[in-house]
Amino acid sequence: MKIKAIFLFLICFSFSLHAKENQIAIAIHGGAGTILKSNMTPELEKQYHEKMQEALKAGYKVLQDGGSSVEAVQAAIIIMEDSPLFNAGKGAVFTHQKTNELDASIMEGKTLNAGAIAGVKTVKNPIKLAAAVMDQSVHVMMTGEGAETFAKQVGMEFVSPDYFHTERRYKQIEKVLNESKGKKTAQVENEQVWPDDKKFGTVGAVALDKEGNLAAATSTGGMTNKQYGRVGDAPIIGAGTYADNNACAISATGHGEYFIRAAVAHDICARVLYKGISLQKASDEVIQEKLVEMKGEGGIVGLSPKGEPVFSFNSAGMYRGYIDTNGKIYTGIYKN
Repeated sequence: MKIKAIFLFLICFSFSLHAKENQIAIAIHGGAGTILKSNMTPELEKQYHEKMQEALKAGYKVLQDGGSSVEAVQAAIIIMEDSPLFNAGKGAVFTHQKTNELDASIMEGKTLNAGAIAGVKTVKNPIKLAAAVMDQSVHVMMTGEGAETFAKQVGMEFVSPDYFHTERRYKQIEKVLNESKGKKTAQVENEQVWPDDKKFGTVGAVALDKEGNLAAATSTGGMTNKQYGRVGDAPIIGAGTYADNNACAISATGHGEYFIRAAVAHDICARVLYKGISLQKASDEVIQEKLVEMKGEGGIVGLSPKGEPVFSFNSAGMYRGYIDTNGKIYTGIYKN
């Protein structure tokens, strides 16, 4: 009987370890801002939901196959970088000089290792370059020509700057530049079909893998009409991206200048760690209180060490979604 009891205990212990191993989850965002259902066509709304689900499933499959959270967040973001629906990669907005400049960052919660790039113009998937900075260099951040030189050394895929040119975004910068000169402009063709042109465009992902490791990543084309080599919060570790296995993983989207000043991503994780409060409460304290007092707009997607997805945003909408530890998939756009 004693041997049988030990045998049953070992079986139960084995099942327990297996169950723990399979606690995986992923969550994403695709930007926040004045995104109203009244301005959204059913066709476009469907496109956003489908693309977010595609991104979630790509990242989740990596986790199911035993891949790391760092690999999973990249897989999800690459789907969004390759889509003109989002302000990252292919759908990036234009600068004042009518160019596309891309920023990205990534961080792993186990080691607090991180990588970031800013102001690149010909790297197809900026998030992959940020990961290469983290894994294959002694630095955390690289910018501009230096980042692209490093990209060549590590074998990144390059594209012509024209690859990032989309008609929608080009008309957007033309309108902004004309209005800044006091010129009246006619309504942009299909303007109502794109209700998010005044949003803070960024994409991001957070994930928990079978080893219990968290990761966070963010990618963006920045702000329409940005000047002087402006860099926002997306590539700033602690502002737009942060991950710590002891607290949470956060990817932010919003008015970058405020998110940098408030160190949003790190502040949320610090509140979880030092105050012992839930990730949702910590997120709301920063997004709904601290940022609002500063008059900053935007939001975050977060994941707890247990794989609990959290969203908090003070704008009218935020493209967002998750696949939780039970395999449930959800995508949303509007405040309610």
